[in-house]
Amino acid sequence: MMTDHPELPDSRRRIEAAFSPCLTGRLAHSLADLLQAHFQDVTASRGRVLNWNSPPENVALARKWLDGQPLDAAGKRDSFADDVAERFSALVQTILSRGNNLHDPRYIGHQVPASSPLAALFDAVGSATNQVMAIYEMGPWASAVERSVVETVGEQLGLPRGTFAGLITHGGSLANLTGLLTARNVRVPQSWESGVARPGRSPVLVAHADAHYGITRSAGILGLGTQQVLRAPLDDRRRMDPAQLDQLLADLRATSTPIVAVCACACATPIGAFDPLEEVAAVCRRHDVWLHVDAAHGGAAAFSDKYRHLVAGLDQADSVVCDAHKMMFVPALCAFVFYRNPQHRFEAFRQDAPYLFDPSTPGETAEYDSGLMTIECTKRAAAYGLWGLWSLFGRQLFADMVDTTFDLGRTFYEMLIAAPDFVPLHEPECNIVAFRYVPKQLADSDPDRIGEFNRTLRRRLIESGEFYIVQTNLDGVGALRVTIINPLTTASHLSDLLDAIRQVGEAILAEPSQPTSAD
Repeated sequence: MMTDHPELPDSRRRIEAAFSPCLTGRLAHSLADLLQAHFQDVTASRGRVLNWNSPPENVALARKWLDGQPLDAAGKRDSFADDVAERFSALVQTILSRGNNLHDPRYIGHQVPASSPLAALFDAVGSATNQVMAIYEMGPWASAVERSVVETVGEQLGLPRGTFAGLITHGGSLANLTGLLTARNVRVPQSWESGVARPGRSPVLVAHADAHYGITRSAGILGLGTQQVLRAPLDDRRRMDPAQLDQLLADLRATSTPIVAVCACACATPIGAFDPLEEVAAVCRRHDVWLHVDAAHGGAAAFSDKYRHLVAGLDQADSVVCDAHKMMFVPALCAFVFYRNPQHRFEAFRQDAPYLFDPSTPGETAEYDSGLMTIECTKRAAAYGLWGLWSLFGRQLFADMVDTTFDLGRTFYEMLIAAPDFVPLHEPECNIVAFRYVPKQLADSDPDRIGEFNRTLRRRLIESGEFYIVQTNLDGVGALRVTIINPLTTASHLSDLLDAIRQVGEAILAEPSQPTSAD
């Protein structure tokens, strides 16, 4: 606790202040009030979605706080505590007023959800008490919680009940890297110890042509080389084509080219396309190829009775990635890696660390040492938020959130079809929808002109703070893209989005520098 002893040096007073239970409690109560007010305003759309400020302006303000006069821990305890509480409130208000308000129903941009604030409270307990993992004894409850959610989510994805065949790591990119590292070690023997260089042809990775850039990044990190990533052909719905995949794998086998894995998607980022996993898995089995599925976004469809068919065959993959911090709506980061063969979770890393892994530890306890399976040594208790939310509301909550947002994807698509000045670019399978705004003034313009117009429109729209959407390229042409990843969004918000796009578009076209198709 904080003391008033004048004989204590300033260094000790500062340390005591930073660790004071009383001060922690006071600030926590203050934080609760600030967050309640924030969420009441944001969920009611009382402000801007994106609090846009230029990067230099934001950096300068952040630096200003760092360079400010520190509070005097040597002063009287009560006045010091008041000063800390006042500054804490100002700091929190700055954070809230300068960020992106994902919980505003008008946020329909990146694949980052309006996570449940209740889940964040459980994460906060883990952060405040610094619960970390690597070996069981470092974080016994964190390890137990992780194992329980790995088993339970794995069952939902089709793994046998009670099977501990996975792990949690920090993000989908790291999860994909871990799964593909395992595939490399299994399919290219001794690559962990001796590297991937071999006589003859170099190993390749076959990936969905629209796969996340993290897949190519993984190939570079794993020593395969980004040029060794072969793009699997897609069908007219931008899904991996099993027949063409079959031919590609046959050609590779005919030339004795080692194949690390086929990487399928559920779903791919650009338009949310779900690969036909059962057919893809059958092709991979026929050629004895490891199947890895990036289901970071779409894996949670397994919770939904209505949309579970989209991930049929997920249980046939050798490795699967699924992000709870996407469609399970918990705070980042909480990403799962699952293996069909439970023993494969120990194939990614083959190292001894006697200072960490105690050889005298009973075997059943060593089974819980997450450091044997993940890149991280010290790892945060990433499962607390998911475990807490599930324990409060049960699995049906996750089905509800998938159904609500996926249904809205279809609703928005139907709105686009009904609007003569909008062009949907695909029929959505989930909550990701890509489209273009094409007012009559641009109806006869070339594709590049329309694409650039949509990019400009998007930037103006998000800087206005009225909505947040993103842009993408489809067939080399700019387009607009939404991910309806806030369960509080309604059809009314989506209708308002179309009106807002029209208003911004009309303002751009009214500018003298903007050509039209008649120019």
